Amino acid sequence: MAMIVRRSRNSVCLLHEVLSSSHSLPCSYIQRQTYVDVYMKWKKDSFFDSIDTIHRSVQLKPLIALKNCIVSSSPDDYCVPISAISKKGLELGIPIKVARFLRLYPSVFEEFTGPNYNLPWFRLTQRAVELDREEREVYVKFKDDIVSRLKKLILMSGREKMLPLKVIQGLQWYLGLPDEFLRNPEDNLDKCFRLVEMEDGLKGLAVNVDGSERFLSMMQRNAMRRGVYSGVKGEVLEFPLFPSKGLRLKRKIADWFDEFQRLPYVSPYENYSGLDPNSDIAEKRVVGVLHELLSLFVEHAAERKKLLCLRKHLGLPQKVHKAFERHPYIFYLSLNNKTCTAILKEAYCDRGATEQHPLAKVRKKYISLMKESEGILKRKRLNNRPHDQGNMNIKDLDYTDDEEVKLQQSSSAL
Repeated sequence: MAMIVRRSRNSVCLLHEVLSSSHSLPCSYIQRQTYVDVYMKWKKDSFFDSIDTIHRSVQLKPLIALKNCIVSSSPDDYCVPISAISKKGLELGIPIKVARFLRLYPSVFEEFTGPNYNLPWFRLTQRAVELDREEREVYVKFKDDIVSRLKKLILMSGREKMLPLKVIQGLQWYLGLPDEFLRNPEDNLDKCFRLVEMEDGLKGLAVNVDGSERFLSMMQRNAMRRGVYSGVKGEVLEFPLFPSKGLRLKRKIADWFDEFQRLPYVSPYENYSGLDPNSDIAEKRVVGVLHELLSLFVEHAAERKKLLCLRKHLGLPQKVHKAFERHPYIFYLSLNNKTCTAILKEAYCDRGATEQHPLAKVRKKYISLMKESEGILKRKRLNNRPHDQGNMNIKDLDYTDDEEVKLQQSSSAL
């Protein structure tokens, strides 16, 4: 992976069009391209590559989907026969056989013999039931916070203030939205949301806002708390930087980035129609949109390819994924799990800068419960080991790691 920055010395463009009065900027920007031709290799950072809440989500997402399926099928005793869920693997995002997946996590799913024909049944363990209740309490107690994050995502879509439902559903896991919020949005969301018909017959979700209402990004709120930002549109606002150990910018890139930081900040919620898409200030807006987007998510991270569906709707360039590579002091790209995950560095290097998602603590507890399964499976295999094979290497008997690797690879391919 390399960082590529191009220079166009003669590309100078004045902004002739003044933006609409409600969203206009107080000055006309001189929009220039000052990128330089320099390549920078990707630098691995073990700290970000070891964040469980991010990298274990590959297994956690289908696990919670399966847990929700069991709860909805049997809300009284939380148990179902394997025949009731064995065909739902694709629907639930489970890349291996459902029965095998259930048996990988005995700390969450308990297997027992059913009343008829000795068929296997599965039920949630007591710990899993308690976590499910805690998760549902979070959805009720912090509904306004969760809905506000969805609202902000839609407001970043420009003048239209709407997004296709299928795009929102693709980001549902990252936003921490429960299934019922999108299944019946008009019944479960605020009155400011409304279902609309979009082009190509798509259903969309729109937000009605008061024209005088102004929304501030996380960057703006933090800067105002520090007293370095007055809130005036077009004011210079620098991104907080968090260099990884051993990561050094080459001189040409460092000089360009110093100029980049001194450019006016364009909020993700402002009208961007007058910006030259090839200018540095448009690049700063793109970085601001990605920064704000990741700050709304539960883990402040997302698979990079999952964000590509937002290009058209948020006014992002075709090669928006390159913005993550050009700004390694702001974002980190992890290559774990055979995929590329974009991580907002500020969320993990300055804990007070971002607002923790209400669902974050519950997901951490789910991951801790998942980890207990590894110990349960090892003890079970050791207890079943033949006595005459006492000298056999324990690692030879342990297939859990292989199953985990297969699960991660299969999930990344979906």
